[in-house]
Amino acid sequence: MQTGIPAGAKQRKVWTRGAINTVLSLYALVTLYPLIWLFISAVKSNEEFYSRPFLLPTVWKWDNLVRAWKVSGMGLSLWNSTVVTVASLVLTLILGALAAFIIARFEFKLKAFFTGLFLLGMLIPIHSTLVPLFIIMKKVGLLNTYGALILPYVAFELPLAIFIVAAYLVSIPKEIEEAALIDGTGYWGIFFRMMLPLSVPALSTVAILGFLRFWNDFAFALVFISKPALKTVPLSLSAFATGYMTDYELTMAALAIAVLPTIIVFLLFQEQIMKGMTAGAVKG
Repeated sequence: MQTGIPAGAKQRKVWTRGAINTVLSLYALVTLYPLIWLFISAVKSNEEFYSRPFLLPTVWKWDNLVRAWKVSGMGLSLWNSTVVTVASLVLTLILGALAAFIIARFEFKLKAFFTGLFLLGMLIPIHSTLVPLFIIMKKVGLLNTYGALILPYVAFELPLAIFIVAAYLVSIPKEIEEAALIDGTGYWGIFFRMMLPLSVPALSTVAILGFLRFWNDFAFALVFISKPALKTVPLSLSAFATGYMTDYELTMAALAIAVLPTIIVFLLFQEQIMKGMTAGAVKG
């Protein structure tokens, strides 16, 4: 008596797998095409951008990248965006992890109130606060400083950070914490030596989401920053557009440069992001 999978079933399995791979490949191509189109357009002339928008350039103008870097002052803008983004991320991760640790691992009065208060922050339309924030920052002298961007970024990202990290910390067994307390480890030790390392997937998720928001923000930087020396990457990209025309060859080249850090960060943290998005959904 023969055992194993029949030949017909094997054939169907191969065809099914091939169909799935084909669909996924087409989906990946459709998803990545805007990015591919951006990099192709970055080395085209303005004439070819209009006449051959979806075709490869006849002449690859690599000097577009150099000219875009110089005209927009991209070096200074990248530095400013890096300072603002890194500072905002560090504060968001530290404060968010501390608040999430308290909410997820402790029982106290008004816990539900504070949890709801943090979650309520996720419902506030960010751009509706531009005018009151501008008035406050003008009075306290924070306009045209890094703090004018860092403080609002942290405030608006904290609710999401607390929500993600707290959901992840809840899934960690209480026995780990109890064993550490028996061994004489204090709460600060439990947080820094145990909870913080264990919550790296959730923190990575918060980091990438925060990075995308901070790095790409235009509205806050436009309203709160007017000094050319403090302009961020989104502000530098507006240098190629006037009320009458847009220099698309330099605009696309500058966009190609500006998007590279985002791609690099996502590739570095993609595994941790997937873990952080799914691990907190199932309690262990």
